[in-house]
Amino acid sequence: MDLDTVIVGGGQAGLALGHYLRRAGVPFAILDAHARVGDAWRHRWDSLTLFTPRRFSALPGLPFPGDPDGHPGKDEVADYLARYAAHFDLPVRLGCRVTSVRPGTAGGFTVDTSTGTVRARRVVVAAGAFHTPRIPEVAGKLAPRVVQLHSSRYRRPGQLPGNDVVVVGGGNTGVQIAAELADDGRRVVLAAPTLGPVLPQRWLGRDIFWWFSRLGTMRLSPESRLGRRFAAQNPVIGTDVAGLLRRVDRVGRVVDADGDNLRFADGGRRRVDSVIWATGFRPHYPWLEVPVLDPSGAPVQREGVTDWPGLYFLGLPWQRARGSAVLGWVGRDAEVLAARLAEDRRPAPARPVVPA
Repeated sequence: MDLDTVIVGGGQAGLALGHYLRRAGVPFAILDAHARVGDAWRHRWDSLTLFTPRRFSALPGLPFPGDPDGHPGKDEVADYLARYAAHFDLPVRLGCRVTSVRPGTAGGFTVDTSTGTVRARRVVVAAGAFHTPRIPEVAGKLAPRVVQLHSSRYRRPGQLPGNDVVVVGGGNTGVQIAAELADDGRRVVLAAPTLGPVLPQRWLGRDIFWWFSRLGTMRLSPESRLGRRFAAQNPVIGTDVAGLLRRVDRVGRVVDADGDNLRFADGGRRRVDSVIWATGFRPHYPWLEVPVLDPSGAPVQREGVTDWPGLYFLGLPWQRARGSAVLGWVGRDAEVLAARLAEDRRPAPARPVVPA
């Protein structure tokens, strides 16, 4: 084999795993399609700021610089990830887009990339959970003059013409973008049939993530009773939702479109200049030619382990715990997986010779 372990994806999950594999002496390479470590963060909207303060935003082994109680912006996170890869001298192959992972003819895997083909004994998919934007079919009914952006392509208010904007989606991304557009003086409609529980950024003088950490909330298992309850919710953190709803109109689910109008489940109709689809993502692994995906395209795994020997996932939401896909907590999953991979490399103990 060319490599013992290939990690697909050089974001926080892949880097954290690389740190632990290097410490364990396991040979590996991290393959990442971007030009720079951290580019996935650099390409998000300009004003994006993490909910987690710096003290809870670090990967294993390297503190996040700056005020530990302050909240870093997305470029600061990107620069931290680049610093992390350099600090631990992690073997990240940039500009290396994976085009196929398939079972090898002699075991292991054949990994085709934009820069060549490698063979690996194990593959860890650490490509994150945000792949293909999920956009409703009704989007295709809007007139060409209406500017439509999925939230992953939104950068700043100046991208949007006109004054009448509908933001579709009531998660953290939707309410944050709606607030920014309202601050810019736009007439904003928030199409959100439901909003999750609203949590303040600070409570009783402490950041909400201090409380999450102290109470063990981020370590909740998806199989626990409390974990299942939290997984069913999508809390809005740090946004003054009550204040936002005094400045924007809130309507129900989008059910149809016609020309430059959107229609909603409550019977309302709005003319729009622009639409932001803050409607999330769906899993998409077109390059993964190993039968480990369910009919929706999501990986079938348990705590990152698939039924196909040597194929693993890391960094999925609720993979092992509530914090599995969160910057400051993904290292816990990475440590467990690295220990498993290191153990798998050890030679089996010799069988005792039984006298005849």
